[in-house]
Amino acid sequence: MKISCAGMTRIGFLLSVSVCVVFVLFIPWIKLGSLKPHPLLACNITCSNRYIKSRLEVSRLSARGHNQSAALRGWKNYNPQGLGLKANASLQIEDVFIAIKTTRKYHRSRLDLLLQTWISKAKEQTFIFTDWEDQELRQKAGNQMVNTNCSAVHTRQALCCKMSVEYDKFVLSSKKWFCHLDDDNYLNLRAMLNLLSAFPHNADVYVGRPSLDHPVETLDRVKGDGSASLKFWFATGGAGFCISRGLALKMSPWASMGNFISTGEKIRLPDDCTIGYIIEGMLEVKMQHSNLFHSHLENLQKLPQSSLLQQVTLSYGGPENRRNVVRVAGSFSLDQDPTRFKSIHCLLYPDTSWCPNKKPSP
Repeated sequence: MKISCAGMTRIGFLLSVSVCVVFVLFIPWIKLGSLKPHPLLACNITCSNRYIKSRLEVSRLSARGHNQSAALRGWKNYNPQGLGLKANASLQIEDVFIAIKTTRKYHRSRLDLLLQTWISKAKEQTFIFTDWEDQELRQKAGNQMVNTNCSAVHTRQALCCKMSVEYDKFVLSSKKWFCHLDDDNYLNLRAMLNLLSAFPHNADVYVGRPSLDHPVETLDRVKGDGSASLKFWFATGGAGFCISRGLALKMSPWASMGNFISTGEKIRLPDDCTIGYIIEGMLEVKMQHSNLFHSHLENLQKLPQSSLLQQVTLSYGGPENRRNVVRVAGSFSLDQDPTRFKSIHCLLYPDTSWCPNKKPSP
């Protein structure tokens, strides 16, 4: 039986159309199959529904393909001269989870000062992570004091243990931002809000100050077999740093439910380095370097007095260098206010009951 050329052409056309229809129908399944899912870690009966919702949010953000473009645009628009909210006027102090890492021996000498000054303006948003059940501190801070049951020894393992508890408690919250501080930091709440309002909280934002002038290099024992090295920047915990919720949720496979401790052990680095390793090394998100965060490791006297109220964090020297404090004109003498935190606080909040009524001299 003979088949005409026209018949052959018609059959070929129908076959082509059928193949195209099948291919188009399967494209969505191909795309969905190509997404790399984030593992849902084992969870016991005490896990809250908010944690499960957070895990779903991780997958949603990954599917959207968030990148640094939005964050970089916000950083370019940031204006450190003003203390008002710029890009995101709806950001409130209630949107920020503030974590302070401390230890038993500093409860009186350091925390009492923080409770008297800036914590008094953000008591409900500030959580104190320590290693001892201090009844006196519990009376002052209530449920905001978190006994991590970690060791009080200043070791890599103990530091990572506390950071692990900080991270998990933030994930279970509904806060948009996670900001970590040490117990010798003064946090300027207005400057912090001004900085964070420049970024969307569901973008990949990791902002802080490095303590080194070069990235850290370590053997990659998480993604690889340890034969290759990996370079990354990290924000020193001594000056404080902030992480957006969108980015924090993406850290979950290496940070949640105790995984942060095991990640720190694999790379053999302390807590703030491990944060940088996860964000820059694992997630390939670049840290936003900011000069608005300060630790006792730098020369604080070099900070111009005119810029002090624009800084996000300030610190002070320890027993080995007590003179390393910011220069600020105020009604408190250096003996009355050796850290200069009270003087800064009274400049920011002159109506505070214990601040001198007389305005500080210029």
